[in-house]
Amino acid sequence: MTRPFCILVAAMGGEGGGVLADWLVDAASRMDFPVQSTSVPGVAQRTGATTYYVEIFPQARQTLGGREPVLSLTPTPGHVDLVAATELVEAGRAIQNGWVDPARTVLITSSHREYAVSEKSDMADGRFADERIAQAAASRSRSLTLLDMRALSRQQGTVINTVLFGVMAATPGFPLSRHACEEAIRSSGKAVQASLRGFATGYTARESAPDVLSSSAALPVVVPPCAEPGLDGLPIELREVVGHGMRLTGDFQDRRYADLYLARVLAIASQEQAQEGCDWRVSVEVARHLALWMAFEDVIRVADLKTRRDRIDQIRREVGAGPREPVRVTEFLKPGLDELLSLLPTVAARALARAWGGRLRSPRKGLHLRSDTMRGFMMLVALRSLRPMRRHMSRFAQEDAAIREWLQVVSGAMERSPEVAREVALCASLVKGYGQTNERGRSNLSSILSDLQRQLPCGGSNVALAQRIRDLRQAALADPQGRRLAQLLGLPVPELVAQPIRFFPGRRAA
Repeated sequence: MTRPFCILVAAMGGEGGGVLADWLVDAASRMDFPVQSTSVPGVAQRTGATTYYVEIFPQARQTLGGREPVLSLTPTPGHVDLVAATELVEAGRAIQNGWVDPARTVLITSSHREYAVSEKSDMADGRFADERIAQAAASRSRSLTLLDMRALSRQQGTVINTVLFGVMAATPGFPLSRHACEEAIRSSGKAVQASLRGFATGYTARESAPDVLSSSAALPVVVPPCAEPGLDGLPIELREVVGHGMRLTGDFQDRRYADLYLARVLAIASQEQAQEGCDWRVSVEVARHLALWMAFEDVIRVADLKTRRDRIDQIRREVGAGPREPVRVTEFLKPGLDELLSLLPTVAARALARAWGGRLRSPRKGLHLRSDTMRGFMMLVALRSLRPMRRHMSRFAQEDAAIREWLQVVSGAMERSPEVAREVALCASLVKGYGQTNERGRSNLSSILSDLQRQLPCGGSNVALAQRIRDLRQAALADPQGRRLAQLLGLPVPELVAQPIRFFPGRRAA
């Protein structure tokens, strides 16, 4: 071979990308190959991974007659032989940047996702389409290896870079031998046994399936349909959603609450079943959004989730704590006035809100609660123990009233058209989060429902009405301040909310 073998590795913080680059350099040096590596750090976590570029000239120095190849410090689009990414969107980013060439580049990536900030902060479903990225990866690369390497690394109790290294070593055309790679791991002295297990797992996974195109190394979890009476005549899609919803609402409150959820879904389902050409699309959306809404995250729910045994076990597992090792856990809480008043009965909450609302402000600094201590844990347990009294609290009354209004409009829209009813059902996605986000979502939903109640008795096209509801919902999701929604509804446009910028003096160097 008269040219270097070019490798580009994209890894996020904590995934061992730098260690992997060191292993590549060490393994190449053990085989007496000229090698050079550089790295370019990402801007921040999940806005761009750190990229490590390694060039290996796959000929022993003793065969070069004293000559040294000239190796590049940066990759060139169309001239990268192997791109390895620890996450699917990072592989898509490499394709977008031109590092992957269909005539030359072998692409290796994990199929799991670590969601970006833009995906998490989107008011709707802001997730990137994994299928489109996988299709682009298959069509834009010479060959593709797609495995859930995060799951494989967790099975072996190691970091994802070890599995990725094993997959790379087993890829045809890779210039480094397995022995050299394993010796590089041993010489690093960093979690050697766990790293070797991860390496062997990745090597075997790639070697056992030469033409790998697998979205996951784990088998899918099959959830049995709910066996509640009255569901036998419903399709499997609706039964599965209802089964999830009953488990969620029962876990949130109690069996009686789950029965209320079931009764509400069955009322809509029976109404849809009477429609000509019933396809259950309205009932599925109602069942899905109703379960999420009825299991709203109040102070009691947050305390309940934070004190569960499986969460504690998950934290210990993620940090790699041993059976007898203590783990310090700090909960970052920032309860506002609304959250505190939500624990009171409706009459008391309204009275205190009128009395204190203009004088009390939400704290700027959050509460740091040590849940690994007896005092901190018992404070959360005390909040959790309020669950039996939740039905008498103001937040429960507010959410229940809003849910009943939404279901009433869905039912009225069903008489007009199932398509209109489905758009109304989807409007429940506006209600999410807590604090001001939740309050703003419920306000937007109330405005849309009020407009719809005026439109339903009127004539006109059902298609046009469904499109109007869709436009209103998308406007509310696209603009957190509700200005676009107000324009479409013909309401006064709210003023822009000022977002203060605070500057803090930095510490002077000594």
